[in-house]
Amino acid sequence: MAKPTQQTHAGRRRAADESTILGPGDNMGEGDTSLVLDFLPPDLADTAFEALLREVQWSTMYHRGGEVPRRVAVEGEINADGGFPVYRHPADESPPLHPFSPTVARIRAHVERVLQQPVNHVLIQHYRTGADYISEHSDKTIDVVRGSSIVNVSLGAQRVMTMRTKKDATASPSHNGNGGGGSPATPDDPADDASAVSAPGARRGIQRIPLPHNSMFVMGLATNARWMHGIRHDKRPTALKTEEERAADGARISLTFRHIGTFLARGETHIYGQGARGKTADDARPVVLGGPEAEKLIIAFGNENHQSDFDWEANYGEGYDVLHFNVREG
Repeated sequence: MAKPTQQTHAGRRRAADESTILGPGDNMGEGDTSLVLDFLPPDLADTAFEALLREVQWSTMYHRGGEVPRRVAVEGEINADGGFPVYRHPADESPPLHPFSPTVARIRAHVERVLQQPVNHVLIQHYRTGADYISEHSDKTIDVVRGSSIVNVSLGAQRVMTMRTKKDATASPSHNGNGGGGSPATPDDPADDASAVSAPGARRGIQRIPLPHNSMFVMGLATNARWMHGIRHDKRPTALKTEEERAADGARISLTFRHIGTFLARGETHIYGQGARGKTADDARPVVLGGPEAEKLIIAFGNENHQSDFDWEANYGEGYDVLHFNVREG
């Protein structure tokens, strides 16, 4: 079983932006977040990247009418009654869920053994080049079992996870520029979307965590509540990149495993569980496609992205039966 090393890398800084580079043993986020290196056994680590390229049924995902800058796939555990977990986030329409493919199933088994927590859903993302990225965000927890952790396994080229405290967290003395061990971040720090720009004079905690091949990043829900995270694009010439960053010709596959408590019934006609209005299979209700309920849930998603004191019960407690967010024009 892989174990986090106790070697600390705190204090190493990039001269260019004075942001902290963190690694195993460092205090990340709210202290419930960590990085494990050399996570998978060598025989699996050496073959997993190419196997996933072959086995996974890749899709294109759209958000607000545009194609997201990476390939995606969704896999999960199919229940005996044909139902399966659903993870909802603000995409126009989520890719179809497929049963765990052979290599993903092997990786999942190692995640559960190290984490000591079940995971029944995985979002797989293929960053084809350094130009592919994901904007800073907080994971949406309407369907994530409360008290669980979110796990990201990295294969291929090393990319950097950037974490920044949410804008409203800058008012907290405990997060005065270095929440959870990060260093000061000024308003002109580059970000992938306008939502990550602080008010004039605000100082936000920022941490950068390199995610090399065969690493497992474990994020607790307290960190997800107060911090945003993302993978910024990296368009540097290959000659300026390290050996780890050049692995797999610069491509990366990430697998984000979650323990999901909301389910779609066979045929995707009904929904039930933690994030739905009907909490059990017997109380499953018809799914909703777009419309006012979808607009209300998107507002709740926005609240979770920007409120470090996000009230889960007030925003999600009543449940939503929305499946897809049809916001593409035309």
